[in-house]
Formats: sequence, structure tokens, C-alpha cells
Amino acid sequence: MTGSLGAGLALALASAAALNWGFFTQHGAASGLPPLSVRSPVRSLRLLFSNLPWLAGFAAGLVGWALYVSALALAPLSLVQAASAGGIGLLAFLVRKATAVPFDRREQAGVAAAIAGLVLLGVSLAGHARDGHRAAPGVVIIWIAVSLAAAGLASARLPGGAGFGLAAGVLYAAGDVATKAAVGGGAAAAFVVAVLACHGLAFVALQLGFQRGGALATAGVSTLLTNALPIVAGMLVFHEGLPAGMLGALRMLAFAGVVVGAALLCSAAEAAEQVDTRHSSPASLGLRALDRARTID
Repeated sequence: MTGSLGAGLALALASAAALNWGFFTQHGAASGLPPLSVRSPVRSLRLLFSNLPWLAGFAAGLVGWALYVSALALAPLSLVQAASAGGIGLLAFLVRKATAVPFDRREQAGVAAAIAGLVLLGVSLAGHARDGHRAAPGVVIIWIAVSLAAAGLASARLPGGAGFGLAAGVLYAAGDVATKAAVGGGAAAAFVVAVLACHGLAFVALQLGFQRGGALATAGVSTLLTNALPIVAGMLVFHEGLPAGMLGALRMLAFAGVVVGAALLCSAAEAAEQVDTRHSSPASLGLRALDRARTID
């Protein structure tokens, strides 16, 4: 049991590295492309898949997802997601190295919270916990439906890249919950359709976000929510337990670190966009509004 759990968490860490490198590479490529539009899907997909750096990032993401599915077969959902949260540290390092722009205090605190959560998770693994069991299909369906509604609200109400990044994270998380239900086999395999739908919508939201915000405001927020929400689902939907005593408290703190990290990064991204708006000229604001309308349409 301990061996398979360790192997599952190792796969989760490898998955996080591949996914976050892929997100970083895709962001750099997509942010330099002409505006993507949901009303011109063929043109938009052609722009993406004809760009070799973006394609390399996409391929890395596919490898990361395959590693993630393998991890879910060996370890509980909540632990896999908490381990995957360490990928935000790699993303932050890549962004810092590429831009040479120091993070503000909220961004630093957000990354630190996620990494601290990963360390606490490692300590908490010394305690045994209930592995959980197959979730009721109706509960999984309700989780997915609420996630779709929340993603739509986030993309419509929150500004720029942060809104699309949050929507992508919620949708990827819903797809991960459906993936855990699907790997159970039997009738649960019907959730494969939900996996494809949620991940497809998340892909669209993330690519649109890449053109409106920085890597941490989009992929960073998306990654942390993709980790944080399934952690909650692991306990509420799949009934995965906690270790007893102090180790259980440490694991709860680890989960909280992921949530706090996402909130701080989302807040920092929104503040940065507000500052950028206040310091933009009327002409540039008009061009940005026109571009946003063209891209969303």
C-alpha cells in the first residue's frame, strides 16, 4: 500500500512538472498570436497548432495528463492533487527567469503558500488514512454542473486573464473529478464524456486567458484551482479520510495552503490589471476594448 501510494505521488509530481512547463510554453506562444476567437474555431486552432513552440507545450501537457491518470490509479484524489500543487513553484520559477520581473508581495505569498502546503503534505503522509470509495454518480454529476455554472460566471464577471484562468481551473478540476469517477470502471466509464467536455472547455478558456493576462494570472490560478477543488471533492464526493491527530491537522493545513495560494495569485492578478487600466491612455484602452470584443465574439 505504501509503495503504490509513493509511486502515485511521484507520478503526480512528474505530471505537475510536465503540465506547468507546457502551460508556460503555451502562454508564451499564444500571447504573441493574433486574437483567438470562439466564433472562428477552425482559424484559431490553425493558429495554435501551426505554432511549433505552442505545439511543444501542448504535447508536454498531454504527457502530464497521462501521468496524472496513472497517479489517480495508485493514490487517492486529494493526495494526488495536493502533490500536483507543487507545480506552481516550477511555474513561478519559469516566469521569473523569463521576464526578470520581481513578483509583488501577494504573488510571493501565493507561491510560498502552495509550496508550504506541499511540504506539509509530505510530512502528513506518515499517517494512514481511509482510501475512499467509488462516488455516487448523481453526486459527481451535481459537482460537474455546479462547476460549469461557476466557470461561466467567472469568465463573465472577473477581468481579463484572471477570469479565464479561474474558469479554466474550475473546469479542469471538474474534469479531474470525472476522471477519478471514470477510472473506477464499469458504468463509471460513462464519465469519459464529461472528462472530454470539461477539459475541452477548459482548454478554450485557458487559451483565451493566455492572450489577456500573465502566466501566473492564467496558468497559475488555473493550476492551483485544478488542485484545490478536487482535494475538496476527494473528501466530500469520494469520502477519502484524513490521518488521525496531528498528522490529520497537518494535511488540512496542506490543503489550505493550495486554496490560499490560488486566492492570493488571483487577487494579485486582478490588482495588476486594474493598475494597468488606470495607467493606460484613452486610445490604448479603446484599442484594448475593441480587441477584447473581437476576441470574445
